Amino acid sequence: MIARGKMASILALSLCLLVTGCGEETGERTNQLNAKSNIKVNQTAKPVVLIIIDSLMDKSLQKAIQEGRAPAMQYLLKNGQYFPRVVSSFPTMSVTIDSSLLTGTYADRHHVPGLVWYNSKENRMIFYGNGAKESLKIDQLQVFMDAVYQLNQVQLNKKTKTIHEELADKGKDSASINTVIFRGKTEHALTVPRWIAYSTRLPEQLKVTGPKWLSYAALARQDPKNERNTRIWKKLGMNDEFSAQEIVFLIKQNKLPNVTIAYFPENDNTLHRKGPSELEGVEKADQALQDVLNAYGSWEQALNKATWIVMGDSAQSYVYDDRDISIVDLRPLLDRYRIAKLSEPVRPEEDQIVISANERMAYVYAIDSKLELSDMVKLLKNEDKLDIIAMKDDKNIHVTSGKSDKMFSYRPGGKYVDEYGQSWTLSGAPKIADISITNNRISYGKYPDVLARLYGAMHSHEGRYVIVTVNPGYEIVGESSPTHIGGGAHGSLHELDSVVPLIVSGTNTRPKTLRIVDIKDWILKLVNG
Repeated sequence: MIARGKMASILALSLCLLVTGCGEETGERTNQLNAKSNIKVNQTAKPVVLIIIDSLMDKSLQKAIQEGRAPAMQYLLKNGQYFPRVVSSFPTMSVTIDSSLLTGTYADRHHVPGLVWYNSKENRMIFYGNGAKESLKIDQLQVFMDAVYQLNQVQLNKKTKTIHEELADKGKDSASINTVIFRGKTEHALTVPRWIAYSTRLPEQLKVTGPKWLSYAALARQDPKNERNTRIWKKLGMNDEFSAQEIVFLIKQNKLPNVTIAYFPENDNTLHRKGPSELEGVEKADQALQDVLNAYGSWEQALNKATWIVMGDSAQSYVYDDRDISIVDLRPLLDRYRIAKLSEPVRPEEDQIVISANERMAYVYAIDSKLELSDMVKLLKNEDKLDIIAMKDDKNIHVTSGKSDKMFSYRPGGKYVDEYGQSWTLSGAPKIADISITNNRISYGKYPDVLARLYGAMHSHEGRYVIVTVNPGYEIVGESSPTHIGGGAHGSLHELDSVVPLIVSGTNTRPKTLRIVDIKDWILKLVNG
């Protein structure tokens, strides 16, 4: 057993180091706002700086600009290109999104299913740091090791290369600053603060591989003076100021590599508490961005010296402020089965079901081989707040929704082609997922790229499971999982969780498609000229 004080120490570090990955979007589906630049931009291959502002959304960004609260982003937007509707990964949680961004693949290839999932090989739940109540019921050492070490070095598919690995193969350097996915080819030692290592079972150092320059909150930094931003009241370095100062240090030391990927995490926490319309986090992120641009002496010089990409990772949608209405607990729906408890190891010989809630989506696992997924689906359909209910067999994915007697089935390959050039075979009622078909052409509605994104999650890891999401306004809970009543949440396939803005300055190019999964290849082309 770990003493309460030791558990608190590990808990503090685990929660501070994890950015839980989560609004109605405006703008046309494929039309972009391309502001004419009055600055002549150097078109030679320049360093690329990608800044991800957690849960940045078009509507709040536009409002912040209108109110004069985001001058740096306004400047980059006016002197570049703006794309208000870029499609995220699924589940819309940071660990899965980061994995898609860095590998250029969905979860079927990078194998990071979500913030919470069940590992059937090890017969245990995987938590990368979700909520205080949940965390108190699990081994914090394991949470920390999963989040910091296992996620990058073991669980992220080694056969799928990250952008850092591909750049290293080409003899180019890169940097990762406060991103939860950072695997590369350079060996690093992450150093656990002594006061935490001495009071817990944590090792003082963890050997990992990353890009040439790796900054990860209190565990690794480039700027010795940046220690002031790693205090416990500053979330041990998982804050916008720390990220900005690390970029500034690289710029002023003339060490800015070919590609820098940095995370500004604080907007996400603000929206979870106050709701998706809150602008405080956008304003704070912009202030950090101003510090970065100022490192060049002038913002015009910053544009001439580097290519700037500023974007969100996922959006957030409002959760009704009435707990009796907003919370969807799956356990009563499945109470005829023995559901594994958080505080106990999963027992495949006794437990029948494991529920892994990721805010507005969940994996529901059948660990009893005698349990039919179709029987679970029938029970789950009794909840009309469930937006998407999906399961797979040897050939197809089958999709339905709460209180619906309709279903559609699909698989890759076939005569139907979507807007991204992906081909599919479909049967049944695809309107369940707001899919329209005209002359064998697939058009997506409120669930962007739903076929590929859902396919990715359904094939992301071993085991038999059902995927469920909830309608806007609602959130799924399991045992002790966090809630965001009256605030914001994400996780689902719905566009309110899934569509983010992208600002590009310093190049006239754009990704092949407006999806996070295509950002990696675009950046590699920018660097290679």
